Amino acid sequence: MSKIALIPIDNRPVCYQLPAQIVHQAKEHELVLPDINLMGSLYENADIEGLLDWLNSLKNIDIFVITLDTLAYGGLIPSRRSNDDINVIKNKIDKLVSILKKHSSKVYAFSSIMRISNNNINEEEKEYWKDYGTKIFEYSYNLHKAKVQGAEFNVETDIPEEILADYLKTRARNFELNKYYIELEKQGIFDTLVFSKDDCAEFGLNVEEANILKELAKDEKNIFIKTGADEIPLTLISRAINKQKHIKVAPIFLNADSINKISKYEDISVEESVKSQIELAGGVVVDEKNSDIILLVNNFKNQQGELVMNIEEPLFQGELTLPDKPYFIADILNANGSDNNFVKALMSKTNLKEFYGYAAWNTTGNTLGSSISAALTYFGAKFPDKHAFQNLQLTRFLDDWAYQANVRKILKDNPDNLSDDILKTYMQEYENQIFNLFNLEKIKADYEYPWNRFFEIKVSLSKIYVKLPFVDILFYE
Repeated sequence: MSKIALIPIDNRPVCYQLPAQIVHQAKEHELVLPDINLMGSLYENADIEGLLDWLNSLKNIDIFVITLDTLAYGGLIPSRRSNDDINVIKNKIDKLVSILKKHSSKVYAFSSIMRISNNNINEEEKEYWKDYGTKIFEYSYNLHKAKVQGAEFNVETDIPEEILADYLKTRARNFELNKYYIELEKQGIFDTLVFSKDDCAEFGLNVEEANILKELAKDEKNIFIKTGADEIPLTLISRAINKQKHIKVAPIFLNADSINKISKYEDISVEESVKSQIELAGGVVVDEKNSDIILLVNNFKNQQGELVMNIEEPLFQGELTLPDKPYFIADILNANGSDNNFVKALMSKTNLKEFYGYAAWNTTGNTLGSSISAALTYFGAKFPDKHAFQNLQLTRFLDDWAYQANVRKILKDNPDNLSDDILKTYMQEYENQIFNLFNLEKIKADYEYPWNRFFEIKVSLSKIYVKLPFVDILFYE
């Protein structure tokens, strides 16, 4: 049995609850989490000293999975807002290193390359993003594009000088810290180190930084540059427990002619994203004939839809043919939610014997990382827990399909709808549709908005009643 200690990104369900759900599918592994009250939220930083004390108190840990942004800045979002000096931040990381050196554990760590979102929404950024976010994105995009193309760049911009200076200073500090992590990896502190490109475009200062980090780490086989962010801890957990199993995964794309398209918020093709996510999670990419398990990818034909932004892409059409060997599904036709036609086609199937999971969470990277990590963990389990698998899949369908692709559309335009009771009322219709898919009589589910916004929900399943007389299966969160 392996004991895994995780420092999550923050207290969102996908960062705190989902890793536990994935690991619970394999009884031979135990996931240890810090108290959720130590974790950061949308407006509160994590308790860094409390987390370091928690890490220092642990014993007999086989694997550490560390979100470095949490211990450096207080979280992924604070990494964009923090004004701390680089030396103050390095001091926190040095405390972490001292703790890790006391153990003989494997250490899997990741740090984000600061994102540049293409909008004026400052919910997760510094205050000035509400006025200058899009302009900063354009400045970054055009500056890097000009460098790549060897063109002359007109640096004139109507972004106030002090705001641009602050933004570039924050970027430079975060970039300096990422270079410091490479030095720590070279000293043997990290067994795997991932730099994640969060919310990318084809060009940008974040892409330029990623290229520099890649060059600095070119001789280091355990350093990876990956598109994505929130799914990386899941992928690292999977890598830690599945790397030696060499599970062979064959990707099959429903729109095979469109695998070179680039998803929203990413800078690499769908095909490249799929392959890199499989490999980082400890899998081996092979063809269908030689595979242990198949990854069925519902990819977009033209451009990826975006359900939050009301950007539509033609939905799945035709007959859904499921593989006759173990398979799992990454539904990436849309960002931020399921393809309703695809889910309808899946629900029409009566035999899910070879089914190993579904996801359609947020970005392509989020969906791929979570679905791959969950499927490989369950498929590779020495002592699989069927009920934990069912718990995880019900949560994903209720979240990714019922809420993200349907209920959110109905509720999000009226702030008065931000009520757990209203949410539960709308979700019950979709609960009923999921029963037959999993051969259930009924489920008892509760819902809440953990960050008091429409973007994400928490699904809590307390009881699942299967279609067997006098049986109910109780799940504990």
